[in-house]
Amino acid sequence: MINEELQHWFEHTDALVSELLADGTNDEVYHTIEHHFASEDFDLLEKAAIAAFKLGLEIEEPEEAELENGDKVFAFDIVTELMLNADLLKAETKKMFELSQQCNVDYDGWGTYFEE
Repeated sequence: MINEELQHWFEHTDALVSELLADGTNDEVYHTIEHHFASEDFDLLEKAAIAAFKLGLEIEEPEEAELENGDKVFAFDIVTELMLNADLLKAETKKMFELSQQCNVDYDGWGTYFEE
């Protein structure tokens, strides 16, 4: 059974892929995928980044950000390259979501850029 939060990210994947394809992104090239992770606890976030690095994943430097309500949060991205295929993206999303759960940080979905 799929976790309700993970199901939300699967729906996000379907919607984002559909929107990008409808806008005319090139579905024959690899897209840079940025998976977003966050935590109010920098130590937890740093441990998650180290765990991702040890798995051979490309991570961006953790940064501090301010939420709309003024609270501080720390965040980093894991960057991958994938074809814009919902099934591939869901499989990768599941792995990223599971990593976030194992490390007690928040998974905040993924994003990409329009490709000509």
